[in-house]
Order: sequence, then structure tokens, then C-alpha cells
Amino acid sequence: MFLAAVVQLNCTSNSEKNWSSAEALIRRAAQSGATLVATPENSNFLGPHHDKVRLAEPITGPTVQRFADLARELDITLVVGSVNERSDDPNRCYNTTIVLTPQGEIAGSYRKVHLFDVDLSDEVRFLETNTTVAGDAPVVAQTPAGMLGLSICYDLRFPEHYRQLLNFGAQLLMVPSAFTSTTGQAHWEPLLRARAIENQCYVLAPGQVGHHDDNGLRHSHGNSMIIDPWGLVIARCSDGPGLALAEIDLERLRAIRRGMPCASHRRLGLTLPRSKS
Repeated sequence: MFLAAVVQLNCTSNSEKNWSSAEALIRRAAQSGATLVATPENSNFLGPHHDKVRLAEPITGPTVQRFADLARELDITLVVGSVNERSDDPNRCYNTTIVLTPQGEIAGSYRKVHLFDVDLSDEVRFLETNTTVAGDAPVVAQTPAGMLGLSICYDLRFPEHYRQLLNFGAQLLMVPSAFTSTTGQAHWEPLLRARAIENQCYVLAPGQVGHHDDNGLRHSHGNSMIIDPWGLVIARCSDGPGLALAEIDLERLRAIRRGMPCASHRRLGLTLPRSKS
């Protein structure tokens, strides 16, 4: 059993201020005893999207190195929800999660697969593909905290993504997000609980909260939370930047899977019966 924390941030285009806020909350989490800490999507920058691309760095760049040094200093597994990673396309970057070990080494990285292209209303109109290159592979990272299945925000709406992570051994599902306020009020918690229940995994969902200076395109829902493999919300952030902490018990996870072995009950390859002519 160990303590985990999700960090809730209100990031903007001010990268130094974002870093200071993230660093302070990560330190608070570690001081509280957390050995696994996760930050939201866009942990280093959430501002105008042309600047996001212009400021993108390789994974080995100074932004990730800062987080790696902090993970090493605090002796924690640190999931950096996402950063803008440089791609070969000068007009677009990757949206990438980085998993760092207590030694400050990269245990895994994941490039967001499902990109947020929607036009629901004046408040929710966004084309992530304009500035982001989609990833093409699921990732499960082996860490001292267990097997971490990686995803980012809009991936949450695609249950087959999480079933692949489960097939690759995931025990904890990471869902760093900047979920919009409009969609978050209706869908955030139900989708997170569904992913926990159907995969019998812990879900750690650190989110952005409040308004950002990205030309008024986004107001984030917040409500960062940790959910257990039975689908119970066991920790939740209040409004504004902050932390939520909860105990992770992998033996409880194994007991739930033994008692209700859903994964072994799956029946694949079924087809619809032919219609009678």
C-alpha cells in the first residue's frame, strides 16, 4: 500500500509561473507521504497555440529535466501529465505524457492518440489537429508504483484504448486532462468511473482548472480525482489549484479481479447472426 497524489493546476502561457505552481504542489504531495504524484495535461504551458508549437522541446529538453531533477530529489515516481514535445512538423507538436522514476529516469512516454477536434458550441469549439501530431501507440510504464497505463484527456472517451492498456498489464490508469467545463460537468466523473469499473483499475485523473490565456478557448473543469477499482471516488480536489491524496492498495485490486474475473469472461470474435431473407 502506498500514497498517491493528483495535482490540480491553473496553467497559462507563463511557463515559469506554471513551473513554480507545479513544483510547490509536487513538494507538498511528497511531504505528505505520496510516492506517486501526477500532474495534469499541459503542465508546462496552456496559452496561445502557435506559441505552444514554437516553444516545444524534445523530451530531453530543459522542461522535462526540471521535473526529472525534482523526482530524483523527492524520491518519487512522477507522472508529468503532458508537455508540448517537438515533432518533425514545424507547425505542430506532440502532446506527450512523461513518466519519471525516483532516479529521475524516463520509465515511459506517451503521445496523445485521440485529438480533440470538436465543434459543440461557441464555448466548445477546438481543433487540436491544427497544432498537434497524433501518437500511434498505447503505452504501459513499469514503475515502483505498479504498471501505469497512459492516456490523455480526450482518450477518456474511447474505452478500447483502456482495454488495450489492461491487456498490457495496467493496474493504474493515468488520465491527465484539461477537460472543458461544459463537457466536464456532464461527462468527466461518469467516464472516469466507467473506466475504473470496466477495467478493475485505479484511475488517477489530475486536471487543469479555471480560465487560461489561450485566446479564451478554454475553461477547464477541474474536479481532479482518484478512483478505486470498484469505481468509488476516494479523493477529489476542491476548486482551484491543489492536491488530492489517496491510498493505493494493489492487493485490493487483485482481490476485486479474483472475485469478479471479468477479463477472463470476455467472449471475443462474436458476430451478428445472419438476417433471415
